[in-house]
Amino acid sequence: MIAIHSLALHSVAYHPHFSFPENATSNEEIVLRWIHIVFGIIWIGLLYFFNLVGTPAMKTLDSATRSKIYPALMSRAMSWFRWSALVTVLVGLRYYTILLQADADNSGDPGLLWRWLGEWFFVWVLAYVVIYALQMPLNWPAGSGWVRAMLIAMVVVAASWLMLEWNAGPTVSNAHLSISIGGGLGLIMMMNVWGIVWRVQKRMIQWTRANAENGTPIPEKAAKMMEFASFASRAAFWLSFPMLFFMAAAEHYPFLSSIGH
Repeated sequence: MIAIHSLALHSVAYHPHFSFPENATSNEEIVLRWIHIVFGIIWIGLLYFFNLVGTPAMKTLDSATRSKIYPALMSRAMSWFRWSALVTVLVGLRYYTILLQADADNSGDPGLLWRWLGEWFFVWVLAYVVIYALQMPLNWPAGSGWVRAMLIAMVVVAASWLMLEWNAGPTVSNAHLSISIGGGLGLIMMMNVWGIVWRVQKRMIQWTRANAENGTPIPEKAAKMMEFASFASRAAFWLSFPMLFFMAAAEHYPFLSSIGH
C-alpha cells in the first residue's frame, strides 16, 4: 500500500500544473514584456547587422553593384528597423509607467508617478539634444571620433546619475531605477533611428535607386549625410550594451534597490 501511494505521488509530481494570475495588471505586464522583447530583438538585431555585417559588406562592393542592392535591402531593413524601435520604446514606456505607479503607491504618494515620469523625459530628452549636436558632421579636428565618443559617454553618465539621485528612496524598486537608465538609453537610440538614421537613409535610398535606374548622379552632400548617419548608428551600437545590461538587471540583478537619500 505504501509503495502504491509513493508511486502515485511520484507520478503526480511529473504532471504540469498551470495557475495563471487573475490580476489584470500581471497579465498586462507579461504581454507588454513579451512584445517588448520580440520587437526589441528585431530592432537591436538589425542594429548589430548594420554595424557588424551590412555596412562593412557594402564597402567591398563596386558602385554599380551597390546601387542595385542598396535600395532593395535598405528599404525593407529600415522599415523593420524604425517601426520595431518605436514599438519597443512605446511598449516599454507603458511597462515602466506600471512600475512607477506601484512605487508611488507604496510610498503613499500616488502623484509621484507624474513627477518621476516628467523628470525621466526631461533628463533624457535634454541628454539627447546634447548628444545630437555631438554626432553632427561638423568640422571636427583629427581624431575627434574618440573625443566625441567620450563626451557622449560623459553625458550618459551624468543623465544616469541624475536619474538615480532624483528617484532613489526607500520605497523605490531596483526595476524602477534600472529601467530609468536602460529605458533612457533606449529612448536616445530610438530618437537616433527616427531623427538621424532614417532621415538620411530615406534620401540615400531615393538617390541610389535613381542612380541605378536613370544614371542620376548622387549629390555631393550625400557623403556628409552618411557620415552623420554612420556615427549615429555606431553610437547606438555602443549604447546598446549598457542599455541591455540595465534592462536585464531590472528583474534579475537587484543592485540598485538599496540606494536612498
